[in-house]
Amino acid sequence: MMSFSIPHLLVFLAVVILLFGTKKLRNLGSDLGLALKGFKKAMNDDEDESKNDNKLDDNK
Repeated sequence: MMSFSIPHLLVFLAVVILLFGTKKLRNLGSDLGLALKGFKKAMNDDEDESKNDNKLDDNK
């Protein structure tokens, strides 16, 4: 298995920044963050809905 050292990661990061630019990377990071927040919210909403359905079934 190949392991990466700090200098390898820094070179990789420099190449990525040169290819995409910092503005595009910042936009990509914020879009990814929003997508993860939306996913977590949807999962929590689904769990809450499931719990409410179980409570309704128990009351019958």
